[in-house]
Amino acid sequence: MIFLGIIILLIVIIAFILIGIYNKLVKEKNFVEEAFSTIDAYLKKRYDLIPNLVATVKGYKDYEGETLEKVIAARNKYMSCTNMNDKIENENMIAGTLGKLFALQESYPDLKANTNFLSLQGEITKIEEDILQARKYYNGSVRNYNTYCETFPNVFIANIFGFKKYPFFNIEDSKEKENVKISF
Repeated sequence: MIFLGIIILLIVIIAFILIGIYNKLVKEKNFVEEAFSTIDAYLKKRYDLIPNLVATVKGYKDYEGETLEKVIAARNKYMSCTNMNDKIENENMIAGTLGKLFALQESYPDLKANTNFLSLQGEITKIEEDILQARKYYNGSVRNYNTYCETFPNVFIANIFGFKKYPFFNIEDSKEKENVKISF
């Protein structure tokens, strides 16, 4: 009888451990999804400003149409993305094209003096800072989740219930990774 009681106690303990692991996996997954939805909200806010920015630049007769087309195409592509991986990949593309668009002000002094352009640029720059902070939080959440999924014995529970690794939000554009060159 004692032997049966010990076996039942062990089964109950193992069940509680498994339930605890499963619940922690769900909690960590929810943190990752929350972090990504924060990034997504900031990106949506930035993408909502892009048409205004493009319209401001188009007002100048000598604007560079190719740069504007790339910005618009990247924005539209992001808006049609449905999964996290596609959104991350497209975000890397838009970051580079926005940089090129802001660089146009160096070639067009009138654009540099346009208060609407400068205001939109300031708003987008502020949003970029928010996106950077949200990326840090997302990547930290992904690190915690992926590590928890890959450790023993959690890896078995994660595999049984279909918990998959999440991708990190990394900079893909090699130009973004380069140090800024400042000359005096």
